[in-house]
Amino acid sequence: MKSFEEIENLAIEKKGGADQLAALLADNDYMKSPEELEKIGDDRWLAMFTKTIFQAGFSWKVIEKKWPGFEEAFEGFDTARLAFLPDEAFEDLLHNKNIVRNAMKIKSVQANAVFLRDLAQEHGSASKFFAEYPVEDQIGLMELLKKRGSRLGGNSGQYALRFMGKESFILSRDVVNALIRENVIGNESMSKKNLNAIQAAFNHWRSTSGRSMNEISRILAFSVGPSH
Repeated sequence: MKSFEEIENLAIEKKGGADQLAALLADNDYMKSPEELEKIGDDRWLAMFTKTIFQAGFSWKVIEKKWPGFEEAFEGFDTARLAFLPDEAFEDLLHNKNIVRNAMKIKSVQANAVFLRDLAQEHGSASKFFAEYPVEDQIGLMELLKKRGSRLGGNSGQYALRFMGKESFILSRDVVNALIRENVIGNESMSKKNLNAIQAAFNHWRSTSGRSMNEISRILAFSVGPSH
């Protein structure tokens, strides 16, 4: 496994220089402090979970264009209201042309409202839970999202964390390829062994480079992605 400085140099070469890489890293920098995260309403977590779930396997631009319709259809993503969504309201959503009418994904909204309400009861608020969850155990957080949430395994949960501002990495195809290149993992399998190795590598790079998980993740992707 290379030092992170060597990996960053690969990304600098691919992107045409240190200034270009710095500009790319500054673009779409979503990271918030734990204090800022804790102030976010739990309804916004449900909204983001819903957005990333509906974006999965679909055009992100279409979901973004339709998003005002989603906000209206799901009544601002109030977790208390949606946790007890009656059957007739679900049927109405299935016929609502302002959203993408995917029954399983619509059902996930209610399931995730219940999940977030449970976290709020356990920790004071779901936002407090996510804000305080240790960055050094993102794999554990991903496992929790997969087990207790609905359709939040894989990249949907990871993108939601990133877009909400939680310091995090995303295991995109380019990132996974970089991890294979660095012999962190031997294949694309997201087995427990591989996930633990990934977390250990990210923790090591974070402590030795001074970079955030966001930056490490993106630099890994830039080190194998197309040159510019």
